[in-house]
Amino acid sequence: MATHEHDHGHDHGHDHAHPTLPDEAGSRGYYQRMEIAVRELLLAQGVFTADDVRRTVEDMDARSPAGGARVVARAWSDPAFKARLLENGTTACEELGVGMGPTKLVVVENTPEVHNLVVCTLCSCYPRMLLGLPPDWYKSRDYRSRAVREPRAVLAEFGTAVPDDVTVRVHDSTADMRYLVLPERPAGSEGLSELQLADLITRDSMIGVAKARQPG
Repeated sequence: MATHEHDHGHDHGHDHAHPTLPDEAGSRGYYQRMEIAVRELLLAQGVFTADDVRRTVEDMDARSPAGGARVVARAWSDPAFKARLLENGTTACEELGVGMGPTKLVVVENTPEVHNLVVCTLCSCYPRMLLGLPPDWYKSRDYRSRAVREPRAVLAEFGTAVPDDVTVRVHDSTADMRYLVLPERPAGSEGLSELQLADLITRDSMIGVAKARQPG
């Protein structure tokens, strides 16, 4: 019988510093206006400069899933690093020069028995330091609700078939905790370099809606 587990690991209703439904009519405009007002106030008080804002935005825009792929490729290649990554994702990423700041990163491993799927049911919390900006579908109300209720159906729509005897675990991100999926290493990838392995790892495989690419 098909089963799945939904892992919150927190009181989601109190941890977010975001609007509950950012795609609800009218709410996005309110919070955008609030952000502009606060930013202009902080600029006026000299807390940071316009150049600081510009550099931060440019840094965010420059991030991509390549950072996460590098972390996964290292884990596939180095069992000791993989153990550290699963124990404490934040500190393990720092070994590769990827700072997570105050955010706790939890890495969950796909195995032949378990398939992991990441969602943020209230907004769009996402490991941007590793994956860059979230895709639009990740932020949509449809994905945020259905990933919890019917994860196998959602996975099937992404072309990912999970056998009935494999447990699906859904992990709900928060404002101060992010999840990254460590996908299964595909068969036939033995002997590939870390750089070659990184080419097999996609953004979607690190969210859990897809599997890693097959070599060749």
